[in-house]
Amino acid sequence: MSDFTLPRRLVAEALGTAMLVGTVVGSGIMADKLSDDVAVSLLGNTIPTGAILVVLITMLGPISGAHFNPAVTFVFWLKRELGLAVAGAYIASQILGGICGSLTAHVMFELPVWQASTTVRTGEAQWVAEVVATFGLLASILAGIRFKAEAVPWLVGLYITAAYWFTASTSFANPAVAIARAFTDTFAGIRPVDLPGFIVAEFIGAAIALVLFTWLLKTRSETASRSAATSVR
Repeated sequence: MSDFTLPRRLVAEALGTAMLVGTVVGSGIMADKLSDDVAVSLLGNTIPTGAILVVLITMLGPISGAHFNPAVTFVFWLKRELGLAVAGAYIASQILGGICGSLTAHVMFELPVWQASTTVRTGEAQWVAEVVATFGLLASILAGIRFKAEAVPWLVGLYITAAYWFTASTSFANPAVAIARAFTDTFAGIRPVDLPGFIVAEFIGAAIALVLFTWLLKTRSETASRSAATSVR
């Protein structure tokens, strides 16, 4: 149970997602302006994204848990650590915050505020990449919470930094961020029509991580306790 009221938690989720998307979109715009080399631009997009995740999770994690991601909220709902109504409110706040982050980035760089992306991101390779990216993200969170909770901000930031480069999709790994990126026709954009494939893949990756790590993180004593409880019944 959080020490913070639900309205404060929802504002933290919206603010954190807005700042995350603002960093993704804004750094993409800046990188694209500064270099014609796509690899250099991607690097300029990667480093700020990983860095801001460390900051945001450290800063807002104590308030809301710093999900900033419907796939993360989905997993904690499946774990019964959030009720359905709260999980739904978290996801709505994340999506709204993410869209505001894209629009704010446009204002900062004197671009048209309302945009729809024309960047094509679709196909089996992209979808598999999003399954892998989201699986790895949730694996980092679940194992991090279990073994070294204070390291989670760094685990997430470093994982996303790496996943930008080893996944074909550049690791969206976040349905709210994907939706927000459909509202920007810049370096970070994704066509609205391509969203369903990404979002489904992200939730699949999150679910696989939950199933595998629920099993993987059980100690011998926990397994024995459960077996004993079952035999008593």
